[in-house]
Amino acid sequence: MVFSTILFVFRFLPITLALYYLAPGKWKNTVLFLCSLVFYSWGEVRLFPVMAAAILINYTAGLGIEKFAAKPKLKKAFLIYSIVGSLGMLGFFKYTNFFIQNIDALTGASISTLDWIVLPLGISFYTFQTMSYSIDVYRGDVKAERNLIDFGAYVVMFPQLIAGPIVKYRDVSDRLHVYHQRVTLDRVDEGISLFIFGLAKKVLLADGISKLWYDIVGQSGGDAAIGLSNASTPLVWLGILAYSLQIYFDFSGYSMMGIGMGKMLGFDFPDNFNLPYISRSITEFWRRWHMTLSSWFREYVYIPLGGNRLGIRRQLFNIAVVWFLTGFWHGANWNFIFWGVYYCILLMIEKLWLLPHLKKGRVWPHIYTMVLVVIGWALFVGSDYGVSLGLLLQKMFVPSGGASALYYLRNYGVLLAVSILACTPVTTKIYAFLKRHVAVRGLVLAVVFLITVAYMVDATNSPFLYFRF
Repeated sequence: MVFSTILFVFRFLPITLALYYLAPGKWKNTVLFLCSLVFYSWGEVRLFPVMAAAILINYTAGLGIEKFAAKPKLKKAFLIYSIVGSLGMLGFFKYTNFFIQNIDALTGASISTLDWIVLPLGISFYTFQTMSYSIDVYRGDVKAERNLIDFGAYVVMFPQLIAGPIVKYRDVSDRLHVYHQRVTLDRVDEGISLFIFGLAKKVLLADGISKLWYDIVGQSGGDAAIGLSNASTPLVWLGILAYSLQIYFDFSGYSMMGIGMGKMLGFDFPDNFNLPYISRSITEFWRRWHMTLSSWFREYVYIPLGGNRLGIRRQLFNIAVVWFLTGFWHGANWNFIFWGVYYCILLMIEKLWLLPHLKKGRVWPHIYTMVLVVIGWALFVGSDYGVSLGLLLQKMFVPSGGASALYYLRNYGVLLAVSILACTPVTTKIYAFLKRHVAVRGLVLAVVFLITVAYMVDATNSPFLYFRF
């Protein structure tokens, strides 16, 4: 089930909220758990056992870790059980065929891929969430959850289940056990605002600007579709810029909707984006983009490896490990690994030399950052939508003629300008103004919602990009 559909907005969400609000305090987590299972199973009922196994493995691991806290070997054994069980399922469903294909390519073997394997929705996200719970119990940062329903409600909570933000157990544990004062009018009010603006980001901006990219790569199917091989170099750059805007509004819109629905349910999820396209360095960009993923790798990989405490060489090694894993986490494809290595190299260059110079600049650091980020998205999207990464990079860096970018600017220029403006602090200033003026905010929300719903009714279903990860 997708957030940006009539089914979800006008059926699932209001019914779920009504049941949740009407349920007695001690039953709210049960209602949330059951409704979230319906949400997940709507399109993934065959893979429900994978979700159930992830819940049971980490629930029992948490209990075992706490029970044998005074016995280090047994305590560590339960942690290993959690990590191996969680990563084992993720590795099997996400990477088995990738490894088979590469073994075949390297050895000339003819091992058949397992075509029956289907990637469970959201497995990359809920695997990290459940692992963070077990690790935090092992560290003594949180108490083990003894109620299986409460733990299940945390894992499958539908606002953040499929594509984040990655919510640690400690982010919600306090409110998970508060029943009668969990939901407040202030939270619901803010949650509705965030949900509507997030929905507009997805439907009006992400889906709108995506048409430019799909036209250029030849995937729209309409008369405007030209195909990458027939596009000029400026047009290809325009297309990658459009994809950069699409993935930002798509993912940040999903996160905003998730955070908004979390507030409607009485929970405060962590922010996932903070205007990443205004960054003045790649280092800053990754402090603003997908912040919950960066935080997860920093806390559970980078710092345990030694962080920056063991000298510059070890720090660079730790950065390399984190970015290899970050790329590989995004998908079982070499272009994602190249994407991770690309950012690893850029971050090392900034760490060793460039960052002090970037901090002194004003305009050029923004240009430098955005050019490199757009190139990074070219690596990211390579092999997707039938796009050849080699052809895409050739078109970007070897000047060639073809269909002109001017024609597409006439059709998409206004939307591009609005989208770029929406990446700046102007949006936060508008949102702050609306929070101070309740009547104006209500009118704006009503208008935005009606326009967005009109587009949803007219458009075909467009799944979120990060559903694939």
